[in-house]
Amino acid sequence: MNELLQRRQRGQGTVEYVGLILLVALLMVGVVASMKGFQGTQGLELAETIVDKIRAAVNQVTFK
Repeated sequence: MNELLQRRQRGQGTVEYVGLILLVALLMVGVVASMKGFQGTQGLELAETIVDKIRAAVNQVTFK
């Protein structure tokens, strides 16, 4: 019984991670869509910074 409860809790954690990833992805789509008409090097710098931060966050995730 206890093992079943632990499996359910692990599954719940996975669902929460997927939800968080989807939320961040939607946020990023909104940022990109709002910057579509923006021109200049500042836009590229911002995009590179965002991508670097996302990569760093993904690299820190560990699965047990």
